[in-house]
Amino acid sequence: MIGASRVLLFTGDGKGKTTAALGMAVRAAGHGMKVLIVQFLKAAGDTGELEALRRVPGVAIRQMGRGFVPLREDPSFGEHQAAAEEALRFASDALASGEYDQVILDEICIAFAKGVLSGEKVVAALGGKARGNACVVMTGRDATPDLIALADTVTEMRCRKHALGKGRTAEKGVEF
Repeated sequence: MIGASRVLLFTGDGKGKTTAALGMAVRAAGHGMKVLIVQFLKAAGDTGELEALRRVPGVAIRQMGRGFVPLREDPSFGEHQAAAEEALRFASDALASGEYDQVILDEICIAFAKGVLSGEKVVAALGGKARGNACVVMTGRDATPDLIALADTVTEMRCRKHALGKGRTAEKGVEF
């Protein structure tokens, strides 16, 4: 069991934010800890991490998103907003339950930055006593100053070069 609550944030435009968080999940599971991963935007049920982590004792993973967030003017924006708010309620309840040692909030930063989650709700759900003793890990591009201030440890992944920029398509085992 983790002794004190801690918040880590992996952000930036480089590759590896979710990968780093999933590495923490595997590390925690190796110590017999219970881990919950809530994916705020991802909706594809055929990713490598889903398949692998379903086999790891003590790790639960929930995809609760609707995929890429459209512009606010898009008629489906409200569906994305409702899904993100439900994911935040689910994560908040899980934190309050004390059942998990580590809770990973995958892509919460971009959900916040794109406006599908309000800053007040995120900070309330993750602030102080609301998170109990669980270690909280947040990921996603465009972390806002509020989320950076909330975190104890912030790592920014910076893209120096990426094959996708040269027309290479996403590959199994690398991007998903």
